[in-house]
Amino acid sequence: MANITRIDPFDDLFHGFFVRPVDFSNNPAQPPAIKMDVKEDGDHYLIHAELPGVRKEDIHVVVEGNHVSITAEVKQEKEVREGERVLRSERYFGKVSRSFQLEQDIDDAKAAAKFNDGVLELTLPKRTSSPSKRLAID
Repeated sequence: MANITRIDPFDDLFHGFFVRPVDFSNNPAQPPAIKMDVKEDGDHYLIHAELPGVRKEDIHVVVEGNHVSITAEVKQEKEVREGERVLRSERYFGKVSRSFQLEQDIDDAKAAAKFNDGVLELTLPKRTSSPSKRLAID
């Protein structure tokens, strides 16, 4: 006789929910991750990375083959005036970075980057592979 197993979908949904630690607080001491959109458009990749509050001089992009790394140094602080009483400060210092690989190598000589209103826009052309060349044997 075949074994029949009863499946309860709510059992899988809540399995371990109360066991795992859950942090619902917003931890201002930790810099936020870089949120990105990566699109492929014919012969190039288009990347939009959100870097709010970061200066253009503090962003570094490295392209090696098909590997792309974005690093930004975040410096957010609030000036406290004399006589002001600070009850809570949500400023932080630190580095955020994001690395990823694309399907094809990037032509780094033609790559372009723009930074406007907290959004880094990368245009990364795909490297055109040279057609195979047949060698003559002497």
